[in-house]
Formats: sequence, structure tokens, C-alpha cells
Amino acid sequence: MNIIIFGPPGAGKGTQAKILVHKLNCFQVSTGEMLRDEIKKDTDIGKKIINNMNNGKFVEDEIVNKLLIKLISESKTNRRIFDGYPRTINQAKNLENLLSKSNQKINYIFFLNVKKKSIIERIEKRKVLENRSDDDGNTILKRYDIYMKETKPVLDFYSAHKGFHEIDGSLEIDQIT
Repeated sequence: MNIIIFGPPGAGKGTQAKILVHKLNCFQVSTGEMLRDEIKKDTDIGKKIINNMNNGKFVEDEIVNKLLIKLISESKTNRRIFDGYPRTINQAKNLENLLSKSNQKINYIFFLNVKKKSIIERIEKRKVLENRSDDDGNTILKRYDIYMKETKPVLDFYSAHKGFHEIDGSLEIDQIT
């Protein structure tokens, strides 16, 4: 079983993914966590990633796809929750190809729909709680705008999928779950 959780930055994708991991006994594939791990390791890729994140840009598809391929090839499970991936049509096609190679598919897609104002409030709180460097005011707005431009087409691509569900992401955490 493979699940995608979509939504703009700060919509609660990671929070919901962590809950579902325990409820469904799945593995969370968080591209955000993968990218932050590369930054912590201070690799050349990590330096490129931090530069993009601090400028409110998404990390290049090539980097994210390579990290994902490595993660999936090392994974011993076929039960995954994709948190924050795919973000572009190129990434969606990459995911479809990766899964089809092992006779898998996307079973469910959950879109956490949250208004821009709520996103800004959430990310400002998260910055204080988690001290994430990519959560400053200007970066929030850039990331939201990039999401609308680059990720919305992926959402449109998947919206016809029979397992697609739109959820009001402004509800309380347990209500969303």
C-alpha cells in the first residue's frame, strides 16, 4: 500500500504521516527529512539543498529523485506514506516508474487543503517550536507561491485518481486523522 499526502508547506503533512505510520504500520517517506539529513551531514548536496531552502525554492528534481531512489531501494517494505513527494510532474512520473518496477501503485492520495493565512500562522508557530531555518516569513510566502505554481499541477494530475480525497486541513489534528 502506498499513500501520498499532499498539501502546501505547513499543512500538516508530516504530522498526519507520523500518525498514519503507527495506525497503518507503514514507512514514512519524508523528502523534507531526507533533505534535512543531507544538510546535517554537511555534504555537497546538503549545501545545495540549504541554499535552495533558505531562498524559498524547492530542491531540484534530480537531487530529490536520487535520494528517493536510494531510500526505496534500501527499504524492506512496500507500505509507504509519501510526505511531501511528489512536488512536480517530473517527480510524479519518477514515483510512478519506481513503483511500477516492483509491481506497486499509489493506493490513496490525501490532499490537506489549508488557506494561505492559516499556513503562515502554523509555520510561524513551527519555527518557534522546531527552530527550522526554512520557516522565516519571506521564505514561507515564497514556498507557498512555488507550491501553488509547481505542485498544484501534480495535484490536478492525481485528482482523477480513484483513491483521491480532499480533506479540510484547517481542522484539529485528530479530526484530520
